[in-house]
Amino acid sequence: MSKVLKELVLADVKTRIGNCQNFVVVDSSKVTALACNNMRNKLREKKITMLGVKNTLAIKALEAVGVKGSMDEMFKGHSVLVWGGNDVVQLSKEMSKWSTDLKAALKIKGGVVEGQSVNASEVDAISKGPTREELIGKIVGMLLSPGANLAGSLIGTGGTLAGQIKSIADKEPEAEAAPASA
Repeated sequence: MSKVLKELVLADVKTRIGNCQNFVVVDSSKVTALACNNMRNKLREKKITMLGVKNTLAIKALEAVGVKGSMDEMFKGHSVLVWGGNDVVQLSKEMSKWSTDLKAALKIKGGVVEGQSVNASEVDAISKGPTREELIGKIVGMLLSPGANLAGSLIGTGGTLAGQIKSIADKEPEAEAAPASA
């Protein structure tokens, strides 16, 4: 590949990547063409992109967007860049699921999380964590629980007090209206 062509491909890869800081690098060389197309279509529905590119160009493109750390180990042999989705946890969960579904024909080689390179075991550990939406739900639940407990306590105490007043009022005979003073 000529230097001019390499520069054009590198510019195209940088444009496709944009400012993304979360990637998973996989080896899909043992995946059949039909299974790979099916996987790409399913991932595209979840806004996840796969891109096969030469290892040296992938490393240069990732360095250009600010990725730090050694990426030489994950870019040996056949490599495919995968990025997108809502967050890195969803991305790693999807790729781990596909690796399991394809009976290990798809191998996770490593990844990049917030600009730092990570190995395959760290990508697997990330895939077992909660997604962004799950974390937000937990935080909202923790923020709302003291208010809900307070409201429940007030409603419970107020309901008990109202019930006692009503039962006392029902037991007493109705008092006759006192004549109005002039």
